[in-house]
Amino acid sequence: MEQLIFFHDHTMVVLILIVTFVGYIMFYLFFNFLVNRYLLESQEVEIIWTILPAIILIFIAFPSLRLLYLLDEINNPSITLKTIGHQWYWSYEYSDFLDLEFDSYMVGTADLSESGFRLLDVDNRVVLPMNSQVRMLVSAVDVIHSWTVPALGMKADAIPGRLNQISFFINRPGLFFGQCSEICGANHSFMPIVVESVSVNSFLDWVSSCLKS
Repeated sequence: MEQLIFFHDHTMVVLILIVTFVGYIMFYLFFNFLVNRYLLESQEVEIIWTILPAIILIFIAFPSLRLLYLLDEINNPSITLKTIGHQWYWSYEYSDFLDLEFDSYMVGTADLSESGFRLLDVDNRVVLPMNSQVRMLVSAVDVIHSWTVPALGMKADAIPGRLNQISFFINRPGLFFGQCSEICGANHSFMPIVVESVSVNSFLDWVSSCLKS
């Protein structure tokens, strides 16, 4: 997601320069009634205004292609998490541990604590270790869902009978919120996602407590 933000800022700088330059020329033309007869027909000028936009597009295209390859790159994962979409909740399976799976439902407004997040909090959060490569397998059992966490730059369709794979790396602790991004029925708006990033030691303690219970 950091790389996506950097690319967005890079593209915006290029666009601001173009808009400023073109806007200045258009504004200047409104108040200038003089004509340079050597600019009415000039092969050199036509070459410049053909090559210059192509160079600008190259400066945008190369970072974009690099980012596309980075998004599809699958490194050696430290942990694998399987996500299954249901109407209208998510279930998670930690494939590296035996019998570590749970369902994640939205917490209703009546049951929400004062520190909770309305329509975003869940009863069972996805706990993941930070500074670890995470592989996520996404599927569904009924209709098409979409597991989406904008802060992580992640969006993967959960399709019945198909297993999609995404990979991400969390470099800081915190809570990351998301929601289903595919219209999946009456309660589509009420199947949020909460990813809790913790240290590796805290994650192992959480796993131990879950397995004991």
